[in-house]
Amino acid sequence: MSTSYLNTNADTLLGTALAPLDWTRSISLVFVFSLLTALSAQIMIPAGPVPITGQTFAVLLTGALLGSRLGAAAMIVYLIEGASGLPFFYGGRSGIAHLLGPTGGYLVAFPAAAFITGAFAEHGWDKRFLTAAAAMAVGSVLIMLSGWAWFSYVTNTPALVAFKLNVLQFIPGDIIKILLAAAVLPSGWALLKHRSSDPKS
Repeated sequence: MSTSYLNTNADTLLGTALAPLDWTRSISLVFVFSLLTALSAQIMIPAGPVPITGQTFAVLLTGALLGSRLGAAAMIVYLIEGASGLPFFYGGRSGIAHLLGPTGGYLVAFPAAAFITGAFAEHGWDKRFLTAAAAMAVGSVLIMLSGWAWFSYVTNTPALVAFKLNVLQFIPGDIIKILLAAAVLPSGWALLKHRSSDPKS
């Protein structure tokens, strides 16, 4: 059998580049991207109670590259790794207490954000810059809203104050991350198309 264990759509960039995605490749990609997300969490800029990290970029790109199921699976594995004690959350943090702490709302939204972004990619949204940016913007908004609501609830912070701390200050950085990630995808498709049309390849 050469089909993916999660029935991955091969129309994503990596799904097409590495087709056929068998069990071994699928599982390997899940773990590789969970580790990349952990690495991105260590790229951190202090910004009040919630730091700015590279995680959103990694989450959205994971979904777009792997597709809905594998993308979500990679994020679930990442959360399990961090909750089990591996220093995979921002600043080397770990444990269930951190996962359920004030910033946990962002983390628990990662699988859903990767799934949604991946679903858009499976329908061709990753092949053009504007649609790729739109797909990633949806995933980013989901992460920010989840983080905002959870932080406000756990810390008993007024919603407007929590919005300023957990959404407003992240918008410029997220726009940059989205634009960068959205630029990568069409470029990758163009490169893949060039390789497939090259008679020497």
